[in-house]
Amino acid sequence: MRSHRHILAGIIFAATSIALPLQAYASKDLFVIDLPGEPSSLDPHVQWNPDSYNVYRNVFDNLVTRDDEGKIVPQIATSWDYLSDTQIRFKIRDDVTFHDGTKLTAEDVAFSVKRITDPAFASPQLGQFNQITDAVADDPTTMTLTTNGPYPPLFAQLVKLSIVPKAVVEKVGKDAFNLSPVGSGPYKFEKWQRGVEVTLARNDTYWGDKGAFPKAVFRAVPDAATRVANLQAGASDLATYLNGDLVAQIQSSGKGKALVGNTERVAYLGMNVTKAPLDKPAVREAIAMAIDKVGIAEGILATGEKPVPEIASPAHMGWVEGIEAPPFDAAKAKEIISSTPGADTPIKLLTSPVYDQRVVQAIQQMLNDAGMKIEIEMTDMPNWLKQMQGGPGVIPAIAFSRWSCGCQDADGILYPLLHSSSGWSSIKDAEIDAALDLARKSLSQDERLAAYKKVHEKVNAENLIIPLYQASVVYGAAEQVSFTPTPNESIFLNRIEWKD
Repeated sequence: MRSHRHILAGIIFAATSIALPLQAYASKDLFVIDLPGEPSSLDPHVQWNPDSYNVYRNVFDNLVTRDDEGKIVPQIATSWDYLSDTQIRFKIRDDVTFHDGTKLTAEDVAFSVKRITDPAFASPQLGQFNQITDAVADDPTTMTLTTNGPYPPLFAQLVKLSIVPKAVVEKVGKDAFNLSPVGSGPYKFEKWQRGVEVTLARNDTYWGDKGAFPKAVFRAVPDAATRVANLQAGASDLATYLNGDLVAQIQSSGKGKALVGNTERVAYLGMNVTKAPLDKPAVREAIAMAIDKVGIAEGILATGEKPVPEIASPAHMGWVEGIEAPPFDAAKAKEIISSTPGADTPIKLLTSPVYDQRVVQAIQQMLNDAGMKIEIEMTDMPNWLKQMQGGPGVIPAIAFSRWSCGCQDADGILYPLLHSSSGWSSIKDAEIDAALDLARKSLSQDERLAAYKKVHEKVNAENLIIPLYQASVVYGAAEQVSFTPTPNESIFLNRIEWKD
């Protein structure tokens, strides 16, 4: 154990283990999933935070998808051919209907592509798809997609591009579609009781593998201990985003089981480098040196998390071996803070209930022990997202976050967080922009890796973001549940089985 670990023992963790008075109605006829929060959107072209994504990805099909082994495989697109480095022609399934009974065609696919890439639509996902310049339905079962140059991460991003019905969206509008979405996926939207739960019903006419459960409910249960209590009481079947202490509780109780998997998700401390005192390089260096990543990953989380020196994980194309981050040095951090004017300016650390507050509290204490004045600010996920993607004038001074693009390509994490064109970024650096632009256009993997190495080294040299650890995904499940955690943290209801 490192010398700094005694700090972790001094942190007080508050959590309730009392289950909410909920009806124990979980069974194979109704599959109940407890999430940390409710979706901020059910429109797949708007938000893609976990609480939203876990729900709506069951309502919608994507152009392509990943199987449980991580391989990109056909979904709505059955095959594709490269016409050139910038054009791909997709063959679209001809046996798919939306939940309202209308047929899905290439026109819906082209509409979906153009909707999410329309700057006026202002999707937070735009930075992941803005290399696409056009999508045209050539006939009912063929669609041609054009990019503004070679774009090697394209298919890694297309696994998230959901197909919406053009006629419905144009008829009802964006807001109404969000409240009552219509997709073609294995489950249909039934109702959304705001602040409580979303109910989905099985699509019995689904073209692909049908779900095992006639209905599924996604509930908002912010407290992780309560999610476990519900599972152990038989009031739920799957509890998401748990920690090591709760895993031990499940394993020792004999009620339910823990499912753990490594992910592509990277935890990091985000900083608005335009706001004082984070605009001072010395302050950012002190923050980087004050945080004991190993203590957090192994001493607090202890479910397979691994400290990382870069804003990527080994699951990403774009992970570069040999990157060095500033070493943990609490004494040096304290020395820097004490000798830097304004470094002790009070700062709020933004967080949300979806994140492990033990980690947030540990970071707060480490920075305060270094001489800073950090106060935790808790907010719900929709407000957290609004602030974090609001550009330099809105982005908070410091925030804890964990990022997954669901694509396993570094373009999906580095471009939105670091490129000056992104609403998530407070960084304006021409060298970083140029490297990121090159990496998303080059067809040479070696050239892409070299560009990402340059980005990683510059981020660490200036401590623009503090990478923390590669996250694990931890679920609690009923004994009858057969479910395989994946690196992109997918919860596909039609890939979950119930075994009595």
